[in-house]
Amino acid sequence: MAKTGIFHHVGTFLLFAAAILLLITTISAPVIGDIAILKVMLTNKTDIRNSSVTFGTFGHCVLDVAPVQTDQDYCYPKHIGYNPADIMTTIDHTTFSTAAEDSSKALTRVMILHPIACALAFIAFLFALGAGFCGAIFASMIAAVAWLVTLVVMVTDFVLFGIIKRHVNSDGSGSHAYYSVGMWTILAAMILLFIATFIVLFTCCSSRMHRNNRTSKETGYNGTTTTRRHFWQRRNRY
Repeated sequence: MAKTGIFHHVGTFLLFAAAILLLITTISAPVIGDIAILKVMLTNKTDIRNSSVTFGTFGHCVLDVAPVQTDQDYCYPKHIGYNPADIMTTIDHTTFSTAAEDSSKALTRVMILHPIACALAFIAFLFALGAGFCGAIFASMIAAVAWLVTLVVMVTDFVLFGIIKRHVNSDGSGSHAYYSVGMWTILAAMILLFIATFIVLFTCCSSRMHRNNRTSKETGYNGTTTTRRHFWQRRNRY
């Protein structure tokens, strides 16, 4: 039972860690400009600065913008869905096909699942804190849903920003796009949720099994414990 309890605490901690990691992805640019899912380093490098574009869940920021002396950042208003292809065309003259631009624009709307997955992971963590059987069952069920949502939005992120990354790095402008912190935190969260779901479910079923084993025994009036026997195994007292 002690080992089962330890494993349950491990699963609970993994759910909390996954929620924090998903929160980091959710508050990426433009909420926090330096946190990005995809980051593009532009070619206007000087001794003082190197401008970059950070793409996040609800929009984008341009960091270290001109003039050179001010070293200032500019983040655009937050909203659900935006057009990263058009942004890179405007800033860096990157060329995109109509299909690539339309696809990337449509996929940004799916990123609303970032905060939803974060909320589900945190709710699963709260249920896992409860010591009861029902709490563990609900925790494992919600964690499974959170994992599925995280998996869907993570695949969407890789496809969406993979389109932008491929076009930026191959257009010959010299700018360099790469996956940043927000992409790796959601990947880590997906893995932790997968592990935590099975750990919490396992400890829940194991605890239930031990409880059933205890109830299968009867305690006599003298305080001794006897094992319940089937009716055909009992002796006739007459």
